[in-house]
Amino acid sequence: MSMSFDGFSLQTLHFLDELGRNNHRDWFQANKARYEADVVGPALAFIAAFEKPLQKISPHFVAVPKKVGGSLMRIYRDTRFANDKRPYKTNIGIQFRHETGKDVHCPGFYLHIEPEQVFFGAGIWHPDGPTTRRIREEIVDYPDDWKKAVQSRSFRNEWELSGDSLQRAPRDFEPDHALIDDIKRKDFIAISSVEVDDLLSASLVKTLAAKAKKASLLVRFLCEAIRVDF
Repeated sequence: MSMSFDGFSLQTLHFLDELGRNNHRDWFQANKARYEADVVGPALAFIAAFEKPLQKISPHFVAVPKKVGGSLMRIYRDTRFANDKRPYKTNIGIQFRHETGKDVHCPGFYLHIEPEQVFFGAGIWHPDGPTTRRIREEIVDYPDDWKKAVQSRSFRNEWELSGDSLQRAPRDFEPDHALIDDIKRKDFIAISSVEVDDLLSASLVKTLAAKAKKASLLVRFLCEAIRVDF
C-alpha cells in the first residue's frame, strides 16, 4: 500500500454515500476491496503525511497510520446498547490524540469526512466529570489565557466553539461570571469546516496544519488544565 498522499477522492465520498444506503454486512463484504482502496488507503496515507506537521505544533500528539489501533477510527459501530443496529459508520474519523490518551475523550485534533459534511476539530470531546471541573476551574483562574485562546481574530476567522453545554451554571461557579457561557460547556471543542476541494487535494495536509496551528492555544490551554504536556 502506497503511503504517498495525493488527496482523498470522489470515490471516497461515493463509497460512504453508498454505504449509507446499503448499511448491511452483505453489501460491505461485497465492496470490501473498494473500502480498502478508497477509504483505508488514502486515510492511512494522510495520517502518515500529517505526522511531521503535527509534531511541529506539539511533539505530544500522535499520528499512527495503522488500520487497527492507530489514528484511523473503526468503521464498525458498537451496537450493543444502541437502538440503531446499523453495523457501520458512514463517515471517516481520524483522530490525532494526546500521547497520554487512551480513547476519544482526551485532547486532540480530529478530521471528520462524510458526503454531506467535512470538518476539522480540536479540543476535548465529552470529558469526564473531574476533567470537566479542572477545565472550568482553569478558565476561572486564567481568564485572560482562555480569552487569548478562543477570542483572537486568527482563531475566530477559522474556528468556532461547539458542543454541548449546561442550561445553568455548574455547582460552585458564579452564575454571573463574565465567562459563564464557556464555563457551562460540557465539550471543549472547536470546529472548522473543510471544503471538498481541499479534501480532494494533496494540499489538505498543509491546509489542516495551518488550521491546527491557529487552534494550538486552545489545545495548549486544555492540556495545561488537565496537567499533561503540550
